[in-house]
Amino acid sequence: MTEHKLISVSDGTRIDKYISEANIGLSRSGAVNLIDKGSVLINGKKTLKNYKLKINDEIKIFIPDPVAYEAKAENILLDIVYEDNDLLIVNKKKGMVVHPAAGNYEGTLVNALLYHCGSSLSGINGVLRPGIVHRIDKDTSGLLIVAKNDFSHARLAEQIKEHTFTREYEAIVSGNIKDDSGTIDAPIGRNPNDRKKMCVTAKNSKNAVTHYFVLARYKGYTHIKCKLETGRTHQIRVHMAYLGHPVSGDKVYGIKNEKVSFAGQCLHARKIGFIHPATEKYMEFISDLPEYFSDYLNKLGKISK
Repeated sequence: MTEHKLISVSDGTRIDKYISEANIGLSRSGAVNLIDKGSVLINGKKTLKNYKLKINDEIKIFIPDPVAYEAKAENILLDIVYEDNDLLIVNKKKGMVVHPAAGNYEGTLVNALLYHCGSSLSGINGVLRPGIVHRIDKDTSGLLIVAKNDFSHARLAEQIKEHTFTREYEAIVSGNIKDDSGTIDAPIGRNPNDRKKMCVTAKNSKNAVTHYFVLARYKGYTHIKCKLETGRTHQIRVHMAYLGHPVSGDKVYGIKNEKVSFAGQCLHARKIGFIHPATEKYMEFISDLPEYFSDYLNKLGKISK
């Protein structure tokens, strides 16, 4: 267990906020979790997350040591679109987490890949993300590439870095987008008020570019194609919300209480294209729109004029 001792130089700041800004590697939610467990003491006593500090308050924070974890193989059915000795393409279903993390150590894509591939997965991203070159969100469906060795992983990652790796998505977004196409060039970083969310910000951010194209217009909604130039966390979801047209069904960045009933966000990774790391030939794969996506389009009704 690691102990941190701080002396407050603030008057009136909430303890959870103070800890998250103390540069000890804790988010605000992480601070709240420790406070609730009684692992934060103010002047030797347990406290509440809404406690407002006084100058010279003594703060002791006890952080438990990390628990070692290694992903385990699980016999989970995979929709494999293509496979060879160097890589495989998986059509991920909506609702499946890509790799193990806090709260999701089982039932992930990585658990399924370990069962299917055994030890034949690249190790560049460590024991929790073997073979994972890029990710898509839990509630995003569609195509994902997996590397079976470090050579292939490095070559594919380089293509993503150099923006030569094709990634196209289809989405249903709220509202009627005015232009038939456009580009959103806006940097993305952590939301300073909620570390679990991303946002368009100039502070501690990375450049992010999304090209969008209108495929069809419906009453109150637009069916679009998005082409990624960069691959930031939640990029399409954040960029479309920033444009004023969030992805339909997005519980984090979307509109609450949408008129059309739908369970989950409507975002599908439809196309990927890349130079094969071994053969050096261009390969491209397209995934048909899944049933949940097509059903939602049918539910929206007639295309508006």
